[in-house]
Amino acid sequence: MLNPKQNIPTVPLSRFIKHSLDILKNPLPFHHQNFEEQGDIFRLKLGLKNSVIFVRDAAFAEYVLQKNQRNYTKSKIQTEDLVKYVGKGLLTSEGDHWKKQRKLIQPAFHKKQLENLLQSIKNAIVLEYENITPNAPIDIFPILNDLAFQTVVKSLFSSAANQDDINRLQYITEQAQKMLVRELRQPYLGWWFNISGEIEKHLELTREARQILKGMVNERRASNVNHGDLLDMLLDARYDDGNAMEEEQLIDEILILFTAGHETTSNALTFTSQLLALHPEWQEKIYAERLVLKQESEDLMDLVTKSKICQQVLEEAMRLYPPAYFIDRLNIEPDDFKGLHFEAKSNLLFSVYEMHRHPKLWERPTEFLPERFNEGSRKFSSQYFPFGAGPRKCIGNNFAMFEMIIAVSELVSNYKIHPEFKDIDITPLITLKPKNAILKFERRA
Repeated sequence: MLNPKQNIPTVPLSRFIKHSLDILKNPLPFHHQNFEEQGDIFRLKLGLKNSVIFVRDAAFAEYVLQKNQRNYTKSKIQTEDLVKYVGKGLLTSEGDHWKKQRKLIQPAFHKKQLENLLQSIKNAIVLEYENITPNAPIDIFPILNDLAFQTVVKSLFSSAANQDDINRLQYITEQAQKMLVRELRQPYLGWWFNISGEIEKHLELTREARQILKGMVNERRASNVNHGDLLDMLLDARYDDGNAMEEEQLIDEILILFTAGHETTSNALTFTSQLLALHPEWQEKIYAERLVLKQESEDLMDLVTKSKICQQVLEEAMRLYPPAYFIDRLNIEPDDFKGLHFEAKSNLLFSVYEMHRHPKLWERPTEFLPERFNEGSRKFSSQYFPFGAGPRKCIGNNFAMFEMIIAVSELVSNYKIHPEFKDIDITPLITLKPKNAILKFERRA
């Protein structure tokens, strides 16, 4: 006999309102308490009709992202709210349009293609590290944030981009993100954002960014020079009917590469630097590994594919502090899982942060233990989602890992990192951002 359908445990609206100021600063403790009290799946009432279902059940995440992914779509946050700032590219599109774009862009991120970009990635990293002041406490996040943005720009545009334009694009990308966070965290102020002109001001900035990018694209087309960078690959890519991407679509994809490609990486690199500062023995392990690899080969592809210890450290850092700490989905048809019923169009938020620290899934879950990944991350594929999972897994995951391995290897090769902070603090916005990442860098002899 089938079990009768259970109700999803519900946290009332009154509790949400009571904690609304704390939630605005950092919603994670509030969610954690609800998970501890209600179980791995609960519903949070956000209004008389609105509610969100929070999930830290890894088996349900795997079911939604992989096994039954056809019944699940991205939520309004990405398919509408984010679209107005970055357009309809890979991250924000759905259905046939998404499939068509994914198929077209995927080859640009194959390992063989990425090999051509490794030297320009390394050059951007080395140049940015010149901004480190040795033997003085510094906030490393702005440096790593610039580093990640410059890396995406150099991979897209080689050396063709003008520095003033790059700075402007970075400013606009970050302003749009801050505005979106305000809209999502304070939906009750939507009317004010509209009549005060706040949203229009940010849309105007987005239009400016698009014009800058169009100028760069037209310049490249006119030059007839092939740089072998991501822009050339996107310009040369052809759909099944033999047509190239239209200009507006190309700009959408570039804006998404900026938004998704720099923010998550700079966060992950900052948390990794902080964890290394607190665990100097892992700095020395990475340093020793790098010395051995350098003796064997100067090839950058060898470095990124053979730096096993560096990769373990990065994977453990992204387990503890996943930059994309939530994954949102909406079910098209009603669905059932573990006796719970999900009506059509249920708003689901999967807490990657909670799944990565779940005591039933991980031994000593709050401790930094890179050795748990000594056989790679594949053995944890059903509970470890730093880049998502299934067909919508982040297209740039190899790019990000290669970039981060070079960045961490370079940093540890040149400096010993010391902590100038007590605890690792976080600011959960669209991504999980670090806060007060104050470190001291001592040059290696």
